[in-house]
Amino acid sequence: MRAWPSPDVPVLPTTGPAVTLHDSATDALVTTSPRGAARMYVCGITPYDATHMGHAATYVAFDLLNRAWRSAGHEVTYVQNVTDVDDPLLERATRVNVDWRELALRETELFRQDMAALRVLAPAHFVGAVESIPLVVDLIETLQAAGSIYAVEDDLYFSVTADPAFGSHSRLSTAQMLEIYPERGGDPERPGKRDPLDCVVWRGAREGEPSWESPFGPGRPGWHVECTAIAMEHLGGAFDVQGGGSDLVFPHHEMCAGHAHVADPTNVFAQVYAHAGMVAYDGEKMSKSRGNLVFVSALRNSDVDPMAIRLVLLNHHYRSDWEWLDGELWEAVDTLQTWRRALSLGAGAPAEPVVTEVLTALAEDLDAPRAVAAVQAWVDATLGVSGHLADASDADAALTMHSLLDAALGLAL
Repeated sequence: MRAWPSPDVPVLPTTGPAVTLHDSATDALVTTSPRGAARMYVCGITPYDATHMGHAATYVAFDLLNRAWRSAGHEVTYVQNVTDVDDPLLERATRVNVDWRELALRETELFRQDMAALRVLAPAHFVGAVESIPLVVDLIETLQAAGSIYAVEDDLYFSVTADPAFGSHSRLSTAQMLEIYPERGGDPERPGKRDPLDCVVWRGAREGEPSWESPFGPGRPGWHVECTAIAMEHLGGAFDVQGGGSDLVFPHHEMCAGHAHVADPTNVFAQVYAHAGMVAYDGEKMSKSRGNLVFVSALRNSDVDPMAIRLVLLNHHYRSDWEWLDGELWEAVDTLQTWRRALSLGAGAPAEPVVTEVLTALAEDLDAPRAVAAVQAWVDATLGVSGHLADASDADAALTMHSLLDAALGLAL
């Protein structure tokens, strides 16, 4: 599957520090230490409602990580999946009377356009679930050989007790997992399961649903095993970061790690599990079921500057839960106008300290609000209270700041 075109990233004169991230598995800040290229897997969309602000906040967050690593001198291998066959996609296709393949193609293309508009660096591997079925089949066979797969009617399940570390990544009790599981696609009450938390890895063919031939009979892959197979294929073991929204901590990322550990007990899978907060609108988390979605494409089609959308996202720390307020968007539009005026002057306040502060802020758990505040301080110093050139001690300030905003924050002004 093709990704979207990546913008060129300016090379800054200053090398950024090593990047630290909050690791959900240990609830601690961890310094990432890539060996060779930094390797990151970020779970992608199920293409039936792309791209709302919850999606955008997650992918902009991990775009900041991509850029922070690059600023620190690392190459980056970034992998993202697209769950282009799954229950929510099939259910929506049925409701709107559209072929599920057509819906998936349309929404995936819209997602590409939105990511390009927001200047998110494209993954090196943008991989669909359908094209990954051979990888999933191979992984299931490996898990079968390890004795962790069993059948319930025509479906195959993974036994979570096969992984002694199961539960350690989400740090949840069994009671907590059982409460969350049915809310996030699990089926704890299905008769025939050995453990209520066991997850499906191969769903046997149902009438009216797409299916593919396999050694286990016709069917389609489960969600968790899809991401595990793609990550292992393109990143191997002990890759640097597994990323996504905080709603993926359990069951998705816990299950992915479990599959990987059982398939290869030496496989650390991800060294850090990083998660973005949830975005609400009208007082509730954005979701299709609630109908409270703010779409990137709708704003773009209303001639809203995509850089203003990105700035709104940057004004919130990636791990925080927050609510989209339309007023913040219009404030961001005004802020960018002021920034552009300062940049248009050419000379300005010294830029080198701002470069250091921005790169340091982003290296410290992707603190974008702190980085934005540093840029605003430079703008204020350059324009002064009157809005006219106040501090012109750096003749090349605008060039440096243009490069910094682009390379570190993804803002093309």
